[in-house]
Amino acid sequence: MKKLHGVHVPHNKNTANMKPVRLPLPASVTIPMSMGIGAPAKPVVKPGDAVKVGQMIAEAGGFVSANIHSGVSGTVKKIGEMMGAMGRSMQTVEITVDGLQEVSEDLHAPEIHSLEDLLKAVKDSGVVGLGGAGFPTMVKLSVKDIEQVRYICVNGAECEPFITSDTRTMLDRTDDMMTAARLLVQFFKPEKMIFGIEKNKPDCIKVMKDAIQNEPLMEVQALPSMYPQGGEKVLIYHTTGGIVPEGKLPLDAGVLVLNVTTLAVIGQYIKTGMPLVEKVVTVNGSAVKEPKNVIVPIGMLMKDVFEAAGGFKEEPGKILYGGPMMGVSVPDMEQPVLKTTNAILAFNKKDSVLPEPSACIRCGKCVQHCPLHLMACAVERAYEKGDMERLDELKINLCMECGCCSFGCPAHRPLVQTNKLAKAQLMAWKKAKEAAK
Repeated sequence: MKKLHGVHVPHNKNTANMKPVRLPLPASVTIPMSMGIGAPAKPVVKPGDAVKVGQMIAEAGGFVSANIHSGVSGTVKKIGEMMGAMGRSMQTVEITVDGLQEVSEDLHAPEIHSLEDLLKAVKDSGVVGLGGAGFPTMVKLSVKDIEQVRYICVNGAECEPFITSDTRTMLDRTDDMMTAARLLVQFFKPEKMIFGIEKNKPDCIKVMKDAIQNEPLMEVQALPSMYPQGGEKVLIYHTTGGIVPEGKLPLDAGVLVLNVTTLAVIGQYIKTGMPLVEKVVTVNGSAVKEPKNVIVPIGMLMKDVFEAAGGFKEEPGKILYGGPMMGVSVPDMEQPVLKTTNAILAFNKKDSVLPEPSACIRCGKCVQHCPLHLMACAVERAYEKGDMERLDELKINLCMECGCCSFGCPAHRPLVQTNKLAKAQLMAWKKAKEAAK
């Protein structure tokens, strides 16, 4: 099997051996009602209500949505609005923290005797895809025909520089992962469950191999340390040899993909009844005084996380949700930790300035590095000309926005940014064309 292309990025995994530390609670948390793909959740609390840890504060707003629970005890201060990092206005629930961390009396470990029981538990846990996309996990697992599922791939690649929160999951929450893994194998009956882990994480590979030694349907695959190894299509190809067709889902290639931390959250809920209320977050970057992994409640503001984690050694020039390859730059530090937040990185002003782009030299490195062999240089020309037919021919919708093209471009062209704009432009053109029929 050929290996897909990619780039060798600096790993900067200096926090990999740092066990997460629980930070002091903030004075308040601000929990958005939209923290992933799908409809926003609907608040079921109102100002003045007392809430406890694990209590549901918002219910799923549709089938493709997820319940939201409080990670703190306290009092609902207000139902408000905020502008998220992606420029979208979001409803929020703001809770004043009382510091008692009283746990809701309604929590109980579910009994799992069937696939239906498992799906209900996943829904009740509020878990979404924690590898970044935030797609409701219950929806992903709601497979009409389980015979479609040949493989379950567990994504432990964590190929982005700096981020080590998934590494800590594999090392610290192995039992939680295995609780969920065994039930998934029991009810979905795949040919194989494959844990894909990059070779630069030998401790994780060993721990997981030890954990599955008596599980004949599970295996660990050590994958090359090349970005974007954790991309869904790349992971599927390198672990199973399957290819996800254009416009299709992993299930169309016979695969379910779950992130290691998603698996751990499901396992924890099954054992304890505690839903997704907190996250392990990597705090790192050239502006951070004390890089580390931390445990914080969902809704804790970035400014509070950075302050409690040790603060800055110099003024940051850019702060990201996630890693430097696919992370999102935030407009301010009033942004909260989300369900999908695996890292918050702060870089000094020197590291925050992008190189000035020069003219394309037609070297083809963007094509060489692209995991899906897309022609980013040609996409850029078609986008600038507004040539929608050409963008369609170039299969721009296959782009996973991993940033390999920009990373490998010697002219420092903003190729991945152009790809994003091109995809949006093509989608608008297709919608207008369809509406005109």
